[in-house]
Amino acid sequence: MTPTIRMLVLETDEPHPKTKASKGSFGAMFDNLFKEAGKIHDPPLTVETEMRYVVEDPPKHKGHVPTTSEIPEDISAILITGSMYDAHGDNPWILKLIELLQQLWRERPNLRFSGVCFGHQILCRMLGAQVEPHPRGDWELAHTELDLTDRGKELFRTDRPSIQLHQMHQDHVTTVPSHESTDLLTPQDRVHVWATTNHTQIQGMYLRDRLFTSQGHLGFDEKVVREQVNMRIENGGIKDSRFAEERKDTAALKHDGVMVARAILRFFHGEDRDIE
Repeated sequence: MTPTIRMLVLETDEPHPKTKASKGSFGAMFDNLFKEAGKIHDPPLTVETEMRYVVEDPPKHKGHVPTTSEIPEDISAILITGSMYDAHGDNPWILKLIELLQQLWRERPNLRFSGVCFGHQILCRMLGAQVEPHPRGDWELAHTELDLTDRGKELFRTDRPSIQLHQMHQDHVTTVPSHESTDLLTPQDRVHVWATTNHTQIQGMYLRDRLFTSQGHLGFDEKVVREQVNMRIENGGIKDSRFAEERKDTAALKHDGVMVARAILRFFHGEDRDIE
């Protein structure tokens, strides 16, 4: 029988209405991406996805942060999406989400955690790392080259010095979590950075059997990038429209989202255990 990965996607935002109409929610996009990665895994893996919208910010956002008892025992992996909210903020639902993640980390030692953009940042914050706005308020936007560390080359099974992903953020993680930043980690737990850029030195974290995050958006394509940038221009998040238009022009360039999804899926499946 084909092995099955049961993944729970915690949706922390909604895409642009045009994106949602054509591609579904962020959870649906991840479901499609990981199913594609599962088909080309050797041997193939089946991916089953549950989705929960967790933004409790009425009247517009009427989501629900689940309790640990509401998460099925057969879920083996959790992925947290990107968001327009600040991962360093103290919105009640964000604090509630952090508490949930901490409880799951303690109570379900076999559960594997992943997150993208906001999800990457909130997991790092949960482990005691610092998440901060860029000091100059600069955006890292659209198609971006990431320099791989040695650990990154191992995880992605490549000799290439860099990969490309789409970016959509100002905030970034500025410290690496360790047993000194949280009691959720032991002195034996070694958290690794797998890629860097000039804007953001911590582009992703890896801890064997527990954590694999990405600041870059592995599931975005040209259409999604353009619509998400437009939405940030419209709501005032991006003030330099000339810069945004220049970056939107890179949206059609080839990126390595499927490569990253395949690596995270291997992590979900318990592979690469020789990578410390």
